[in-house]
Amino acid sequence: MFLEEFTYSIKMYKLKRVQNIAITLPRAWDFFSRPENLSLITPNYMKFNIMERSDVGDMYPGMIISYQLSPIFNFSIKWATEITQIKEFKYFIDNQIKGPYTIWHHEHHFKEIEAGIEMTDILFYDLPYGIFGRLVHNLFVKKKVDEIFYYREQKIKELFGNV
Repeated sequence: MFLEEFTYSIKMYKLKRVQNIAITLPRAWDFFSRPENLSLITPNYMKFNIMERSDVGDMYPGMIISYQLSPIFNFSIKWATEITQIKEFKYFIDNQIKGPYTIWHHEHHFKEIEAGIEMTDILFYDLPYGIFGRLVHNLFVKKKVDEIFYYREQKIKELFGNV
C-alpha cells in the first residue's frame, strides 16, 4: 500500500506517505534509524553526504547531524537536523535546525503488520519569503520533495520488497 498526501495550511505544507515493506520491525528500525543509511535511499544526483554527527553511536534525542547535498543544478547546500524524539520501534522525529526551510519537521513511524511493517512518513515544512516562497513551492519545491520521496519508495522496494 502506498498513500501520498500534500496539503497546505496557513503556516506550512504537509506530506504524508505510507509504505508497506516486507521486513521485520527490528530490521526496519535498525536500517532507518541509522543516519548513514539515508544516502542509500536518496537520489544519487543529490550528492548526499553526512559531514558531521554529534556522536557515532545509536541515534538519541538531541543528536545533531550535518549534511551537504546538491538538490538542484549542482548547487551545494548545508543542512543540519536534530533528532528530537525517539520511541524505539515506534517512531523518531528529526527537525531542521539549519537549512533552506523555515520549518522542516519529519516524523518516521513504524507499525508491525501481517507479513512486514507499515512505515509512515509525515513531513511538515515551509519556505521563507511569504508569497514568493509559496510560488517557488508550487513551481519547483513540491515536485522535488515528491520526487525524493518517490525515489525512496522505489529504493526501499528494491532493498526489502513490498508486502
